Amino acid sequence: MGEIVSASIGVMNPLLLKLGTLMGDEYKKLKGVKKQTSFLIRELSAMKAALEKLELMDKLDSQAKDWRGHVREMSFDMEDCIDDFTCDLGDANAKQSFIKKNIRRFKYLGARHQIAQHMEDLKALALEANERRMRYRIDDRTNPSSGIVLVDPRISAIYKEAAGLVGIDGPKKELVNWLTNNEKKLKVVSIVGFGGLGKTTLAKQVYDKMRGKFTCQAFVSVSQRPDMISLLSGLQLKLGVGKEESSRACETQDIIDNIRKHLTRRRYLIIVDDLWDQSAWNIISCAFTENGNGSRVIVTTRVDDVAAWACSNDRECIYRMKPLKEEDSRVLFFNRIFASGDGCPPNLREVSAQILRKCGGLPLAIITIASLLANCQVRSRDEWESIRNSLGAQLSVKPTLEEMRSILNLSYIHLPLHLRPCFMYLGMYPEDREIQRDDLVRLWIAENFVSNLHGQDMEFAAKSYFNELINRSLILPERNEHGELMSCRVHDMMLDLILSKCAEDNFITVECSHKEMAREHGWKYKVRRISLNLSGGVAEDGAASGTIGSRLKKIRSIAWFGESKYILPLLHFKYLRVILFEIRGGGWQEEIDLRAINQLFQLEYLKVSVNQVVRLPNEMQGLVHLETLELGCTWTELPLDIVHLPRLSHLIVLNGRELPHGTRNMKSLRTLDRFDVGRSSMDNIRGLAALTNLRSLWLRLSSRETRDKLAALVSSIGMLHNLRYLHIDGHCKYENGLLDWLSDPPHYIMVLELTGVTFPRVPNWFGSLQCLRHLELCVRETSTEEVHFLGELPPLVYLSLEVMSFDTAVIFSTGIFPVLEDFKCMSRDDDVTAYLVFEVGAMPKLRRLELEFDGDRWGGATPVGLEHLLSLKHIDAYISSSDSEGFPIQVSRDAESAFGKATREHPNRPSFTIDEHDCALFD
Repeated sequence: MGEIVSASIGVMNPLLLKLGTLMGDEYKKLKGVKKQTSFLIRELSAMKAALEKLELMDKLDSQAKDWRGHVREMSFDMEDCIDDFTCDLGDANAKQSFIKKNIRRFKYLGARHQIAQHMEDLKALALEANERRMRYRIDDRTNPSSGIVLVDPRISAIYKEAAGLVGIDGPKKELVNWLTNNEKKLKVVSIVGFGGLGKTTLAKQVYDKMRGKFTCQAFVSVSQRPDMISLLSGLQLKLGVGKEESSRACETQDIIDNIRKHLTRRRYLIIVDDLWDQSAWNIISCAFTENGNGSRVIVTTRVDDVAAWACSNDRECIYRMKPLKEEDSRVLFFNRIFASGDGCPPNLREVSAQILRKCGGLPLAIITIASLLANCQVRSRDEWESIRNSLGAQLSVKPTLEEMRSILNLSYIHLPLHLRPCFMYLGMYPEDREIQRDDLVRLWIAENFVSNLHGQDMEFAAKSYFNELINRSLILPERNEHGELMSCRVHDMMLDLILSKCAEDNFITVECSHKEMAREHGWKYKVRRISLNLSGGVAEDGAASGTIGSRLKKIRSIAWFGESKYILPLLHFKYLRVILFEIRGGGWQEEIDLRAINQLFQLEYLKVSVNQVVRLPNEMQGLVHLETLELGCTWTELPLDIVHLPRLSHLIVLNGRELPHGTRNMKSLRTLDRFDVGRSSMDNIRGLAALTNLRSLWLRLSSRETRDKLAALVSSIGMLHNLRYLHIDGHCKYENGLLDWLSDPPHYIMVLELTGVTFPRVPNWFGSLQCLRHLELCVRETSTEEVHFLGELPPLVYLSLEVMSFDTAVIFSTGIFPVLEDFKCMSRDDDVTAYLVFEVGAMPKLRRLELEFDGDRWGGATPVGLEHLLSLKHIDAYISSSDSEGFPIQVSRDAESAFGKATREHPNRPSFTIDEHDCALFD
C-alpha cells in the first residue's frame, strides 16, 4: 500500500520510504549513511512483514502485543530523527541563492560529524527490536485493493425509512397519540432504553411525522460531557433565531434568553437526544418557555432517573423501549443482507436464526452483524458459523456494554487493513458531533492513511473509504447534498469501541481536562495524536500553561474542541502534522496567536474554526508540506508568500478576503473558497485561469465589481476544465454581465450555485452541463419550455429556482426531471403557488417540495397537481411579509389549512411545515 500509516504498526511504511531516500545521490557524501541505511532497511522490512502478520490476527498474547507496541513506537522515533536530519539540511531540490548554497555546505560539514552517531543510534534500536523478536519467537506466532466504492443505495432506506425495517410502527403510533392531544400546556415525553435499541430512530420518526403541525422544530443531540454553549448555540441555529441576536450571544444565559424570546409566540417541537444527566436537563429546559400553544419536547435517554426527571416524574409520559420482536428482527437482518426478507438460502437459515438470537433484538447489533455478513466475499455456512461462535452468549439474556462491544468488535476485525486507521480516526471527534466528509478526507490524506496504489486520485480514493465505512454500518449517514453523502455521525457505542482500540494501539489520546493533560505518570507510550475536549476555568488554565510534559512533546496531531482561555504553545510541538481547532461558543481570548506555526516544518493540515481574530506568521513559505489551510474566524491577514506553498491544495478563508497577490502561482490548488472578487485585483482575477487543478471554486460578489472584472472572471472560469463545484455568492450589479458570455463552460460541473446573481432567462449553455446534480439559479422570468430545458439534465437531483415574476403558468409534464429529489421554487413579486402545475408523471422521484413566497400576495391556494408527485414526502412553505408591522397571523393559519387539505388528499399523506419570516424574505 505504498507509504500509508497503519493503526497498529505506526509509520513503518513511510519510514522505509524515507530511508530509501537516504540511499540516493543527495546524501552519498555523508560518511556511513548508505551502509547503515541499507542495514536498517533490511531489518525494518523483516519487522514490517512480522507486524503485518500480527495485524491480521484477532488476538495476540501479551509478549506479541508488547513487541508490536515497541516496534510501533520505535518507527515514530526513527522517523522523527530522520525528519530532524533532513530538515536541518534543508530542501536540496529548492532553488537557492549563492549564500544559501554555501550555508548548506557548512551544514553538511556539521552533519558529517553527527549523522554517523544518529545512524548508530537507529541501528541499536533496530538490533534491540530484532533481538526481542527472536526471544519472543514472533515469527512463529494481504492488503485488499482499494477499488471505487459507492454508497450502498440501501443504506438510506435502512436509516431514513426505518419504520418499516425495525418494527417501530407501533411505538411511533403510540407516541404520536400521546403528543397530539388537545392539551395546551408544554408536554415533555421521555423515551428510555438500553443503548442500541433504536431510541434515536424512534424519536426521529415521530419528529418527521409531527413536525408539520408546529411552527418551529429542532432536533439536538447531547453527550456525556456536553458543551452547553455549543449545544444551545446549535439549538438557536436550528430554531431560526435571528442571526444578529445569535452572533451577539456568547454566554449561556444570553443564548437561553434569545431562544425563550423566539419561542414565546410559537408552537414548537424539540427533540433532546441522548440526555445523560439531570444537571444538563436543568440548563437545557430553561430555554423551553411555557407559552400555552401546545408545544412538545421529546427526550431520549438510557437513564431511568433522567427520564423521570425530564417528565417531572410523570410516569405516564415515559415510553420504555423494548427489543425487537422475532419477526421484525428477521426482516431487518435479511433486508440488510439480501435486500429482501425471504432471500436467505436454505443452508444458512439455521445459523442465521442462531445469530439473531444472540443479537437479542437490538437493532444496532442486528444491523452491525448483518452489514458484516453482507460484506463477506463468500457466503458460506462455515463463515457464518465462525461469526456466530464469535458472538457472546449473554446479550440475548441481559444486554451489557461489554457484550455489545464484542458484537461491534467483529465488524472491526473484519475491516480491511487500509480502513482500520480511517475508522479509528473518528475517535478524534467528540461524541454526537456531525463530522464532515470533506474534513475527514483531507485529514486522512494528511495522516497518510490513503493509498494511490492504483494511480487513482487520492481524494477520490478517500471518499471511497468513507463510503465503505457507511456501507458497513460503522458510521451513520447524516447530511446529503448534491446527490452525495456529505457528513456522518458515530453511534456512541461504536465510539466507545473506537476509543478502546485507540487506547490499545496508542493511536489517539483523548483528554477532557488540563489536569489530565499535565499528568506524566502511568503512561506507557508517548502521545502521538491528542483530542482535547476542554472547558476549563481560568484557574485551571493558569495551572496548565506551564511546562509541557515529556509525553506530549512528540505529538503529531492535535484536535481541540470545547472552550479554554489557554492555548497550547505550539512551538513546543515541532513534529505536528495536523492542527484542528473547532471551537463553538465563547471563552477564548480576543485574539488567537498562531504565529509559531511557521516553525512547524512538517505541518500538512491546519483548520481553525473560532469566533476570534487569528494571527498568522508573516511568512509561511517554509511549510512545504502544507496541503490544507482553512480559516473560519472573525478576521485574519494571509501571509504574502502563501502563493508559494508548493503543496497547498485547499485554501478556505471564510471572511471574504481578496485573492492573494500572485494567485496564478498556486497551481496545486484544488479548492479555493470564499474569496471576494470585488476586493481583488484584475491581475489576480485573471490569474484564476492558471489554476487548472481546481475542483471547487467559491467566490463572493459585491457592488465593487466592474464589467471588466466580471468579464475577466468569466474568462478565467471558462479555462477551469476540471471544475466540479462552482458557487458564486452575492449581488451582481450588472445582471447581464456574469456568465452570459460563457460559451464553453467546464463540462464536468456537478454543483452550480449562483445565489444573488440574476439572469434574464435560463442561459443556453446550461444544456452542455450533462454532469450537473445540483443547481441554484435566479432568473427574471421563465417559461414552461425553459423549465423543460432544465428538466432534460439527466443527473439533476436538486433544483432551486428563483423567478422574479411569472407571465404564465409553468407546467411540469410527464418525464421531465426524472431523478429530481428536492425542488425549491421562490418568487419576489408573484405568488409562486399560483403558477406551478404538475401533470401526471412529472418529477417521479421528488421527495421534498419547498415553496417561498410573500404572504401579502398569496392567493390562498396550493400548486395544481400536487397529488401527481407520487414520491412526495414533505412540503415546506416559507412565508414572509413586506408589512412593516409584521407577519399577519391569519395568513399562517390559512396556509396551514390549505396545505393540510392538500396533503390529506395526497396518496402519500406527506408531512408539511409552515414557517413564518419576521422580515421581508428578499431583503
